[in-house]
Amino acid sequence: MSEPREVALCVTCLVDQVMPEVGVAAVKLLRQAGCQVEFPPEQTCCGQPFFNSGYQEEARGLAKRLIEIFEPYACVVLPSGSCTTMIRYEYPHLFDAEPLWQERAERLAAKTFELGEFLTKETAWQPAGQLPPNSSVTYHDSCHMCRMLGLKDHPRELLAAAGADLQEMEQSDRCCGFG
Repeated sequence: MSEPREVALCVTCLVDQVMPEVGVAAVKLLRQAGCQVEFPPEQTCCGQPFFNSGYQEEARGLAKRLIEIFEPYACVVLPSGSCTTMIRYEYPHLFDAEPLWQERAERLAAKTFELGEFLTKETAWQPAGQLPPNSSVTYHDSCHMCRMLGLKDHPRELLAAAGADLQEMEQSDRCCGFG
């Protein structure tokens, strides 16, 4: 049997403060996929709330801290399309005037995955069990996952693997208004 793949879980500030059960579920899924999950306790917000509000300097400060914390790891997984987008696409631009930090941001971006993307593309994850028969669900695509990360199929693949009867809603990719 091969060694478990080590991944660092960046739980995001929202999961940490409001929905810790999402972080627990993410750890469970990653372990089911054969991963050894590391959780750096000093992790912090990725800076997206500051960035989205126009506070670039404050966002840069949080980005630097997150880069320092996660750069030692080979792979970083987040249960958030928005935070994954921030790290992958916005971090390098935050440091246009700081080439050394920009390079560090680009290295982190290259090894950062959204949870569902990681499970479907990087592992052979299979659900531990199936949903009850006739479990009908629908799925709303988040803007960042769908438009920025291009991850429209991965969530549906995970739901299908768990035995869900996916009923597509009309305009599933329409913005919810989050921003």
